[in-house]
Amino acid sequence: MAFLPITGEEALRRGWNELDVIFVTGDAYIDHPAFGAPLLARLLESRGFRVGIIAQPDWRSKEPFTVLGRPRLFFAVSAGAMDSMVAHYTPARKLRRDDAYTPGNRHGARPNRAVIVYTTRLKEAFRDVPVVLGGIEASMRRFAHYDYWEDRVRRSILFDAKADLLVYGMGERPLLELAGRMRSGERISDLKDIRGTAYREGRAGGGRHGFEVREIPSWEEVAADRKAFADAFLLAEEEMNPFCGAAVIQRHGDRSLVCNPPAFPLVEAEMDELYALSFEKAPHPSYGEPIPAYEQIRNSVTTHRGCAGGCSFCAIAGHQGKLVQSRSEDSILAELERLAAFPWFKGSVSDLGGPTANMYGACCTNAAAMRQCRRPSCIHPKPCPKLDLADQRGAALLRRARKVPAVRNVAISSGVRFELLPLARVFP
Repeated sequence: MAFLPITGEEALRRGWNELDVIFVTGDAYIDHPAFGAPLLARLLESRGFRVGIIAQPDWRSKEPFTVLGRPRLFFAVSAGAMDSMVAHYTPARKLRRDDAYTPGNRHGARPNRAVIVYTTRLKEAFRDVPVVLGGIEASMRRFAHYDYWEDRVRRSILFDAKADLLVYGMGERPLLELAGRMRSGERISDLKDIRGTAYREGRAGGGRHGFEVREIPSWEEVAADRKAFADAFLLAEEEMNPFCGAAVIQRHGDRSLVCNPPAFPLVEAEMDELYALSFEKAPHPSYGEPIPAYEQIRNSVTTHRGCAGGCSFCAIAGHQGKLVQSRSEDSILAELERLAAFPWFKGSVSDLGGPTANMYGACCTNAAAMRQCRRPSCIHPKPCPKLDLADQRGAALLRRARKVPAVRNVAISSGVRFELLPLARVFP
């Protein structure tokens, strides 16, 4: 195994004089599947793409964005694991003094509204190279949205960043399709039929690529009227089921945002393949200081993604989706065995879970109903009778995990939903 290149010299040592895709991220480069940019970069690498990462570039000039040269296909830009404004400010709008995703826990390694600033610098350096936005900041700001920090409704981040395309959600399927089709010679301006992506269009809008179309209130309407804002949010939320969702159009002045239906969720075998990729499970060796976010997760293993809770205060379902996507027990145990082989592992697994640990394996027992469901939550206002929590499967996984050699104890740190306990079948 080897880290992905972060400098031109490292790329040349791999025999690469040109990269296909370059990721630009607001986080330090930690080669671990808990971080989005390395996860997607490793996935592209496994498909034969030459990939590099520019981590936490100094945004005050364009030069730091040129260290890996011009990519053959596109730049993939993310603010990091957190929205950059959330990373910088407290709920009281006070400036934070630390950043857990930066060596030494130092504040100030990324700019406010990072994807906008990063895109601006990339367009200064390589005006003709496509820029694709992704990550939680871009995903949750793809429509006109209320900005807490400015106390106003801002337009879609795709318009402010002036990027070429936006990938929302977890991104594996749309990014692979995008990279594959561009490698085959298609232009990014013609790729308007990829699920899980959003793009700009003329005022007439688009969405005529085999998808049904639904228009929601415009940016001007939602900025002027709170009820229109709420209506737009609910209408867009109704189209989040990848099996029945429509393309959503939102007008912005004389142009339109077109958000294609979500990408289909990964099946178990795809989840297993993804987390079995060759991760170093460590920060890039160029860092000389500890990175708190890595120290927190290095002894953890992700078992699933997605959350059926649909809580109004949480972005997980909006970003990862309502449908829970779980790995197989064998895949998780194999990762535990690899984890136990690292010299720094002391026998304690800090977390075996996902967005909600006791949703591992949860699924809908009626596939036909699931494909037509528009409920934002499988739990509220009351649990759906079609929801199978699969809690016995989760309990069996914990019992098997404790039997892995060198594992002394296993903890759950990613949260347990207590309102699900009355539905559990683990205990009599």
